[in-house]
Amino acid sequence: MRLRNIPGSREAIAESEFVIHEDIMKEKKGCWDTVFEHAQPLYLEIGMGKGRFITELALRQPDRNYVGIEKYSSVLIRALERREQLSTLKNLLFLRMDAEELTDVFGPGEVSGIYLNFSDPWPKDRHAKRRLPGREFLARYDQILTPDGHVEFKTDNRALFDFALDEARESGWHLDACTFDLHHNEEMMQGNIMTEYEERFSAQGNPICKLVLSR
Repeated sequence: MRLRNIPGSREAIAESEFVIHEDIMKEKKGCWDTVFEHAQPLYLEIGMGKGRFITELALRQPDRNYVGIEKYSSVLIRALERREQLSTLKNLLFLRMDAEELTDVFGPGEVSGIYLNFSDPWPKDRHAKRRLPGREFLARYDQILTPDGHVEFKTDNRALFDFALDEARESGWHLDACTFDLHHNEEMMQGNIMTEYEERFSAQGNPICKLVLSR
């Protein structure tokens, strides 16, 4: 899907107090607890899209800090617009960056949890290394997660989900929970927050898959 350029999005992002900018983000490595008003467990959503999921998480869990990561300015600007309507929210910030840089921005054991929601499937075999639930990224997550940290992944793409299961097994991760039909799994639906994609795909009758991984 080709992303539509939104005039002024880069400028608005550059001026926002809710975005940690590229020129200083790597300086925060190992000291993210000083960036927020309160030192609390840190959680990331990688590829947050328009920010509905992570914004709702931050509202529900004020005792946790959240960072939403998005590569594209034209998408991040929508999350930022939502964030600016909640100026009293103190536990949510954004980064515009490529997930390949995770270990340059976050230190060992600095992150308590990572959320991957409806990630780009990169269907061609030659692009497998770009898939966020793949072994290359699992190795990055392993470096920045706390010893009891976890990764949660949701998708409607069964091929990508099967790939994620295989990659986790081959990489030695533990499968804590798994469902191929989240919305009919009462236990795993507890506290579920739907993303824009999840709402759309489930309305079309597509089953939503979810897994939770730990080391």
